[in-house]
Amino acid sequence: MPESTKRIRQRAALSVGDVARRSGVAVSTIHFYEKQGLIQGWRNSGNQRRFHRDVLRRIAVIKVAQRLGLPLTAISEALATLPTGRTVTAADWQRLSATWHDELSNRITLLTQLRDQLGECIGCGCLSLEACQLRNPDDRLARKGPGAHLC
Repeated sequence: MPESTKRIRQRAALSVGDVARRSGVAVSTIHFYEKQGLIQGWRNSGNQRRFHRDVLRRIAVIKVAQRLGLPLTAISEALATLPTGRTVTAADWQRLSATWHDELSNRITLLTQLRDQLGECIGCGCLSLEACQLRNPDDRLARKGPGAHLC
């Protein structure tokens, strides 16, 4: 990147307070995201944190991914596939959301099955290791032999 472009970007940089106001997250969250490597900033000559404007789009992606219930490790892995120094594009988002689609579909299926089994469990009220489909699905624990297997 040419030096003149770098200077322009640094002048247009946002403070951590600006990022917090514009993204709708707390300053402490901005610091947390940075410590986790989800976003990047730098310190200016006055030792104040500064961020490029593209961090706002990254934070938007993080917030959506968190609302989907994705763990920070999955979000971090996804963001690591994006080029640094530019705003997340619609094409980037399409690629990220496609990778999360199957995971979310699987989770929805599992939660639907759990919900349906929960109704049966409330009906019997046993919660036993031998018969409860929630506590011991498909009687997998029986294959481990006698004795306690869940602590």
